[in-house]
Amino acid sequence: MKIDVVESELNKAQTALEKFDNNITIFGSSRIAQDDPLAQKAYQLGKSLSDAGFNVLTGAGPGIMQAANHGAFEGKSKSIGLNIKLPKEQTPNPYLNECLLFEHFFTRKVMLIKHADACVFFPGGFGTADELMEILTLVQTRKGKQIKILLFDSTFWTPLLTWFNTLENNQYINSTDLDSFELVDSVEEILGIFEA
Repeated sequence: MKIDVVESELNKAQTALEKFDNNITIFGSSRIAQDDPLAQKAYQLGKSLSDAGFNVLTGAGPGIMQAANHGAFEGKSKSIGLNIKLPKEQTPNPYLNECLLFEHFFTRKVMLIKHADACVFFPGGFGTADELMEILTLVQTRKGKQIKILLFDSTFWTPLLTWFNTLENNQYINSTDLDSFELVDSVEEILGIFEA
């Protein structure tokens, strides 16, 4: 990792993103087809949030990211993507009002979180899990701002929560750490939380 590249990426992204407020970042699998029911929910959420005045940020890739960006792009607010150079899945999806390109996961993740007022996590793989753990750690240690963290599809996330309960039982985390996120199962539920 080159420090000058990291600094340049952070500075460019900060300049580009500081003009946007009311941002919600949506995370999730890049491997889900657009006709998958989860992708359809992500599209619906992106469109509903955009129409409600929220800009939608994603990692700019396919799958859940594309679906959420597509919905936001067709809505009233901005669809923003923070893409990363990868051997695969590196092409930004076509539903972006603004697209930033990163070489490092670290800088991309910082910006996806720093400029979010809330984060919604759809089911996903290692990348999604990494992003979730990062933001939970930042909230737990108060190194990041306290934001809403929503986990979409309680059936998918329940095994992880079972493990979290084991962590709490072993006193590796506190019970209050389990209050830093919510399980949700519908777009309507998410909209109700943001409207409250």
